[in-house]
Amino acid sequence: MKYNDLIPEMVVSDIEKSKEFYINHLGFKIEYEREEDKFVFLSLNEIQLMLEQGTDEELSMMKYPFGNGVNFSFGVENVEKIYKKLKEKNYPIKRDIEKRYFRVNDQILTPTEFSILDPDGYYIRITD
Repeated sequence: MKYNDLIPEMVVSDIEKSKEFYINHLGFKIEYEREEDKFVFLSLNEIQLMLEQGTDEELSMMKYPFGNGVNFSFGVENVEKIYKKLKEKNYPIKRDIEKRYFRVNDQILTPTEFSILDPDGYYIRITD
């Protein structure tokens, strides 16, 4: 496995709950984990994430939503499929699916995207 140059490592309140969310709801797979450290390295295509359960001391200094002000954008091939899966599971959608329009220099990009919060409130945009 080749590591990306930037890999977010997110402190989570419950590693099992977070693993369940990223694997079963978004389709990530476990590359490796250190159960003794409550740590997991996940990937989905070219997306790589590290999750580690915070210590009681770390978590006492954090409040929901974690990552306030940070927006993680996950580029995927199957935005509509993931959206439908989350809706079927009644998972709360923060921003409904829509086609967006962005100017990038002299081009207009038109991604389809929606946004959710993970179990700890990290803001995640799912986009194509």
